[in-house]
Amino acid sequence: MAKRDLLRIDDLSRAELVALLNRAQTLRTMRAEGGRVEPLRGKTLAMIFEKASTRTRVSFESGAFLLGGQAIMLRPDELQIGRGESMADTARVLSRYIDGIMIRTFSHQIIEDLAHYATVPVINGLTDLTHPCQVLADLQTCQMAFGAQALPTMTVAWIGDGNNMAHSWINAAKVLGFQLRLACPAGYDPDPSILAAAGDRAVLVRDPREAAEGAHVITTDVWASMGQEAEQAARVAAFKGFQVDEALMALGDGDAIFLHCLPAHRGEEVSAEVIDGPRSWILDEAENRLHAQNAVMEWLMGGRPLL
Repeated sequence: MAKRDLLRIDDLSRAELVALLNRAQTLRTMRAEGGRVEPLRGKTLAMIFEKASTRTRVSFESGAFLLGGQAIMLRPDELQIGRGESMADTARVLSRYIDGIMIRTFSHQIIEDLAHYATVPVINGLTDLTHPCQVLADLQTCQMAFGAQALPTMTVAWIGDGNNMAHSWINAAKVLGFQLRLACPAGYDPDPSILAAAGDRAVLVRDPREAAEGAHVITTDVWASMGQEAEQAARVAAFKGFQVDEALMALGDGDAIFLHCLPAHRGEEVSAEVIDGPRSWILDEAENRLHAQNAVMEWLMGGRPLL
């Protein structure tokens, strides 16, 4: 059977995505009750980090251990790719040593090349184009808040930059069929080809209030991501009026929840009152990185069928 990778949410069918979310919630419940499965016993995950991380590093390393395996942290300065070795050679050699690769990097082409040449599963821990593991955790959080049956019928408001998180939300709307409204300032739109592929499931607007009206989920990200620090002042000016505050949350559904992939800049993209308030699910969302990724590793590396 051909090996599978997870590079984008829309690499998954609707049935596969639903199965992953259900399994992630089962793993969360199992851990809370003290249960454990070890499908990765005797297996190793290589973790390549070209971008700094808190949640991705700890959740993947802890997750591999909880599933009975182990993880090896690899930085570019510890690998020969830092001295010019090709990704093809790196992928082929690592595939002889380990059972899966997770990479957190810049260009999406890097992970495409890695997946092409690796003979073991490759998992996207983040690229500048997509962040599928985070949106898996976000969807699991929505499922906890509203129930699994509500996911296809919910409305999600994305407020801010048309970045990798926005792209993964678009991919998820395409697969599951929920309504996504993206409010982005001019000049900060998502990739037009990704947006177009979602059809009428994802719409782009300029007014955050229009996006938030009646939404069940209101979510955002920092205005300047890693590698964009030099743009901070320009972005603060461009995103004026795009802060998720209590007034914006009040436009959503009465049971609307707030999500943020973290780290957050209180007082910029979100007010402290919202992110630390009763509608914020950010800690469950962060915890769900562990469970969603464990479901992915159990499937890709542990041989557990999804369907």
